[in-house]
Amino acid sequence: MTDQDSRPRLCQVVLDCPDARALAEFYRALLGLVYRPGDEPPEAGADDERGRDWLVLRTPGGASQLAFQQVDELPEATWPQDGVPQQLHLDLTVPSVEDLRTQHDRVLSLGGRLLLDRMDDEEEPLRVYADLAGHPFCVFVSRRGASEPL
Repeated sequence: MTDQDSRPRLCQVVLDCPDARALAEFYRALLGLVYRPGDEPPEAGADDERGRDWLVLRTPGGASQLAFQQVDELPEATWPQDGVPQQLHLDLTVPSVEDLRTQHDRVLSLGGRLLLDRMDDEEEPLRVYADLAGHPFCVFVSRRGASEPL
């Protein structure tokens, strides 16, 4: 085994939240992810035991992406204002300013809130939002190809 093989690998990003199912649904709809088998929402009226604890979203190909851990309380980040720092945020990219405008409407329709608008930034147009639990995330125009590192 080489040094490279024994290094830890990033499995997923875990977001604490007061409602794991609601936040998982937000990111599932926004990013086109799917639930790990067994984490899907239950039938209407059935108990959602997993939705009150821990849920995982994956790419349609099966790679883990995001997990949601339910907590009783979560102080909402106040960033970009002072108070409670963001501590962690997700960066999401789109290929064009027009796509950024389209995604703005989607984020708002899913319950996200706009925190900062830098659409006029010629270098990197972006908007910062808060998800349903108050976690900040950015959507920005990446001038690089999808496979190129930022």
